[in-house]
Amino acid sequence: MLDSPWFKAAGVAAAITLATATAAQAAPAPAPAAESTSAVVTLRYDDSRAGGWEAEIAAGVASWNANVDNVQLVEAAPGTRAEIQIVATSGWPQATLGPVRPGGQARVELGSQAVTEGHDKTRIAAHEIGHSLGLPDTKPGPCSQLMSGSSAGTSCRNAVPDAAEQSRVESAYAGGLAPRVPADGRILVDAP
Repeated sequence: MLDSPWFKAAGVAAAITLATATAAQAAPAPAPAAESTSAVVTLRYDDSRAGGWEAEIAAGVASWNANVDNVQLVEAAPGTRAEIQIVATSGWPQATLGPVRPGGQARVELGSQAVTEGHDKTRIAAHEIGHSLGLPDTKPGPCSQLMSGSSAGTSCRNAVPDAAEQSRVESAYAGGLAPRVPADGRILVDAP
């Protein structure tokens, strides 16, 4: 009776079940891959046509880099492509509304007309870069809001995004997803 085909088949099935169960206990299932929520999006800027604004651009970039964790602004090497083109102009400051994507294109114009009227150059640079990162104006607004721009008055020197502005930029670039979010593309002019 133990030699019957049914007992042999049952024995083989039991052996396979035992081997599978033993293997599953010996080698645990691999853990699911963790989602990357801290991916850093690197955006390059070119300020080679923004003569007279170098220190203010550097300070504006440093402000964003110190206050937003998932976006890193770096100066493009000469002759390489940059997502953010920064130029000095004689008019009012203006910029392309982002969020600019890696490989995309945004333009920031740092207008001297605002400086002539008494507005702070570092605040202007940081504010216009904020547009490229996807932030619209919040006019009128207090000096504590970087994106309130000229509506905060000429005495305002704040070049640091507030917590809400930081959060909006981090949300726009969350998980390195900025390449999937198209830039708005509108040009925002920061005249009073």
